[in-house]
Amino acid sequence: MGVHVIKLPDVGEGVAEAEFVELHVKPGDVVNPDDTLADVMTDKATVEIPSPVAGTVIWIGPAVGETIAVGSEVIKLEVAGAGNTREGASAEAPAQAANGSANATAATVKAEAGAKKPTKKSIPVPAAITEKKPAAAATAAARQTGAARQVGEKPLASPAVRKRAYDQGVDLQYVHGSGPAGRISHEDLDAFIGGAAPVLARGPGYAPNTEIEEIKVIGLRRKIAEKMQDAKRRIPHFAYVEETDVTGLEDLRQHMNANRRDGQPKLTVLPFIMRALILALKQYPQMNARFDDDNGVVYRYGGSHLGIATQTPNGLIVPVIRHAEANDLWTNALEMKRLADAARDGTAKRDELAGSTITITSLGAMGGIVTTPVINHPEVAIIGVNKIMTRPVYNSEGQLVPRKMMNLSSSFDHRVVDGWDAAEFIQTIKAYLEFPATMFMDN
Repeated sequence: MGVHVIKLPDVGEGVAEAEFVELHVKPGDVVNPDDTLADVMTDKATVEIPSPVAGTVIWIGPAVGETIAVGSEVIKLEVAGAGNTREGASAEAPAQAANGSANATAATVKAEAGAKKPTKKSIPVPAAITEKKPAAAATAAARQTGAARQVGEKPLASPAVRKRAYDQGVDLQYVHGSGPAGRISHEDLDAFIGGAAPVLARGPGYAPNTEIEEIKVIGLRRKIAEKMQDAKRRIPHFAYVEETDVTGLEDLRQHMNANRRDGQPKLTVLPFIMRALILALKQYPQMNARFDDDNGVVYRYGGSHLGIATQTPNGLIVPVIRHAEANDLWTNALEMKRLADAARDGTAKRDELAGSTITITSLGAMGGIVTTPVINHPEVAIIGVNKIMTRPVYNSEGQLVPRKMMNLSSSFDHRVVDGWDAAEFIQTIKAYLEFPATMFMDN
């Protein structure tokens, strides 16, 4: 028998490391060629590591959540034949497997803990007790002789008792002490954990919840956290919010949906906002840019590569519609739907998730009144779309009429975008949306 070592492969495109995000096997599992052993994440793309041979898993190196370099050993298999390692290593690995290698066991336990759903560890406050064993009853009676603890009063206990309670997830506020002045002993804590402790009188349905859920931030969630932190740390944001009357736009949208041809998608408001944004970028090219702040260079783009912030089951992803300026309304709507579906089911390609020059973000009907979106670094602007609400508005004749109103909440990088330019830019988008026919005139 021999040992086959599987290393993190070179996934290309200059990637030097990846995060170990999911483990599909454990020591002792028998695998066949092409079985998926683990998943790693590079940037926002998940890559599967398949088994090249048949064998038995005897060693797992990285733990879930660990970042590893290309070429690092990931998994070892016991295989028929010589394997792909030196004779010494080949003999050593099976021996470690047979003896229950401490390193392998520790790595496996850590990996399984990360791969499974988060576990909850808590010691709930027990319900009122009607029957007690004699020993428990005596302990409870002794404990009741301690001083009553008022709400907010710090319980008395030794450091050792406090540490043990912390490790067990017990809030000492609800443990009655049998010592002087209600001091809590180890015996009091034992009785509480064992379910023999009386509880304070409470109304029906009220009880303290001492549950703590531990969720490790890994994979896409960690990538999102790092990107948001980097954007807020590096970019001095400023926000600009303007309300827009989209009554006419909504009438046009409903008319176009009612008369669309076979194969044409149902239009939402976003393709119209994309159209207005593309036209506004022609007048304000400084918004269609990426800022390389390390080298002090702003790159302005002729093409509009629109990022569309998309919520997926795993977190926020921004697929990119490239050269949206070359597409009509229907084509952009189709492309937006295709990319959003690919992002949600995990089939989006790497080049479809990078290279945007300005981003649109919308929460749809959950869009609220005002938002303060975070710029998609290294871009310099992001356009936020809030929900449409019918509100009473005074028209030019002084009459109060119902109008469909929507706010645009946008953020800009104040290092390269001045407030006045940002205001003019949003006002230009607003004008297109309030008079939608102008979006389809020759420009």
